[in-house]
Amino acid sequence: MRPEAAAQENRAAAARVAGEVIELLEVMWHKGRDLAPTAPVSVSQLRVLYILDREDGINLRTLGEELGAAPSSVSRLCDRLQALGYVERAASRSSRREVELRLTPPGTRYLGELRARRQSALLEILERMPRADRDALARGLGGFLDAADWDPADWGEERPSDSSRERPPRDEAADTA
Repeated sequence: MRPEAAAQENRAAAARVAGEVIELLEVMWHKGRDLAPTAPVSVSQLRVLYILDREDGINLRTLGEELGAAPSSVSRLCDRLQALGYVERAASRSSRREVELRLTPPGTRYLGELRARRQSALLEILERMPRADRDALARGLGGFLDAADWDPADWGEERPSDSSRERPPRDEAADTA
């Protein structure tokens, strides 16, 4: 097969898989909301909490840049989270003109409980999968992250310090099957 034809075939196959993945993610998103609802916060507010968890003491301007949102929208999001008791605003230590945002202990507790509920729901599903399918999923997600060149640290996750959280070794024969 000519290289151009092989590249087109590979692209078409990748497009089919991408479509299937998007549909699966949409289904998982909706089921996930039922399994671990985020109430009393909205999805946008949850994004703010995740960012504050990762970047303690961030200012409104930087938060707005990360969210791609206007300052007034970011301020309203933070107002609501502050009213819930999940976020606190404090004068910056480096500049009196800036305000730093931090999670409060209830905000940290809320995120911990939400993560635990989500992990529990996911573990329940994964436990029903045959081991070979779980291993294939781990290899596939690892390959996806490698191809995307994403660093888990970019998502607020620490790198594993022990080998118990490392991906299973890739089985080249299984990859081609």
